[in-house]
Amino acid sequence: MNKYMRMAINEARKGIRNGDGGPFGAVIVKDGKVIAKAHNQVIKNSDATCHGEMMAIHKASKKLHSFDLSGCEIYTTGEPCPMCLSALLWANISKIYYGCNVLDTENIGFRDAKFYELSKAEHRNELVVELDRKACLKLYEEYRKIKDKTPY
Repeated sequence: MNKYMRMAINEARKGIRNGDGGPFGAVIVKDGKVIAKAHNQVIKNSDATCHGEMMAIHKASKKLHSFDLSGCEIYTTGEPCPMCLSALLWANISKIYYGCNVLDTENIGFRDAKFYELSKAEHRNELVVELDRKACLKLYEEYRKIKDKTPY
């Protein structure tokens, strides 16, 4: 077994034993060094965004003092949901290793497959509606004029 996946499993086990959330642990590694370990804390924090991968990104970013995690890899016990996958991509994680897939996760009662389906283009207009674009474009224009900014 891969040592980093073993750490992710142990982290997930710690979380479920504490009643923090589901069996999802994550470890972020850079240049062979563990940068962050985290687990699902949705129940503990009463926050739907506190997935293991999200918590690991928060810890790694804080430790590295950067939102850019280029060169980092993540080991996670479950295939990242659309939210986590997007966050991992925004953070520039170089490689994602996962243990259980979406169907495995569904088999233990989670509904990740539903969110993959809803994120497809044909369902987008059911959930997402453009509103007050002109006013928001003015805001974007203000931001565009700021010098020395990072477009993140």
